[in-house]
Amino acid sequence: MPESLLLLLDGLNESLNKIQLGFDAYQNDCFDKRPPEFFCLELNGEAGELANLEKKSWKGKVISPDRFQDEAADVLIALFNYANARNINLGESVQTKLLTIEEKRIFLEGKGEKF
Repeated sequence: MPESLLLLLDGLNESLNKIQLGFDAYQNDCFDKRPPEFFCLELNGEAGELANLEKKSWKGKVISPDRFQDEAADVLIALFNYANARNINLGESVQTKLLTIEEKRIFLEGKGEKF
C-alpha cells in the first residue's frame, strides 16, 4: 500500500467525522429540517453549477478562481448535508471506498493494466 494512502487513511475517519458533526450541528441550529431528497437535489444542482463553470472555462471563457472556489464549497456543504440527512458516516465511507479502489488498482496493476 502506498505511503500516500496510509497517510491519507491515518486520521481520516476522525477528522472527517468531526467536520461532519459540525455541519450537522450548524444545519440543525440555524436552518429548517429538510429530507435527504432535498439535499440530494441540492447537491446535484450545485455540482451542475460547478460543471457549467468548467464547461465555460473549457470553451475559453475566463472564469474567476473565486467562482470555482464558491461552487466547490457549495458542493461540499451540500454533500455534508446530504450525508447527515441519510445518516452516512463520510469518514468511514471514504476510508472503505479508498481501500476498495486500492485493491482494484493493485489487481489491475498485477495484470499490467492501469486503473
